[in-house]
Amino acid sequence: MIGRVLRVIFGFVVACLAAGLTMVLFVYTPLEIATEAGADRVSEIALLALAAATHSAVFAAPFALIGAVFGEWQRIGGWLYYAVVAVAIAAVGFLAQFWPESGAAGSFLSGYAVAAFVVTGLVSGIVYWLFAGRFAARDDDGEGEVIPPPPSHRPAGTGEGLSARVAT
Repeated sequence: MIGRVLRVIFGFVVACLAAGLTMVLFVYTPLEIATEAGADRVSEIALLALAAATHSAVFAAPFALIGAVFGEWQRIGGWLYYAVVAVAIAAVGFLAQFWPESGAAGSFLSGYAVAAFVVTGLVSGIVYWLFAGRFAARDDDGEGEVIPPPPSHRPAGTGEGLSARVAT
């Protein structure tokens, strides 16, 4: 149990760091980083990524906790669930941040901002799945699935027994 909680917390922290870095990469293009690759530029990008990660962690924590607890409870180990949950959290974050804006300037920036938030949610969801979510389907020892497949129940009078009765 404690191992699961630590795994979820570690996955959340790494996902927030990935979200912060993704958000910063929408501000600084890779070409700009490659051409101006100095120590000052790298430290500026790292500090902005940490600030964005902290901001996203504070906002996303309650929603991510709900998504992670549900994923652990239902033993969901697929990447799609965590990606969809993270994109939904990013969409709520976008709406919370840009809801008061209106007019031409708001509509001009919203397309790029929507793309930034959606990609950030997708990246953070996949990163969470890589570090924590994919292990949700395993038991506490990590040895296999807890939930066995349901037994196949055939209605009475079907299957091999019926053909044996008809032949006699």
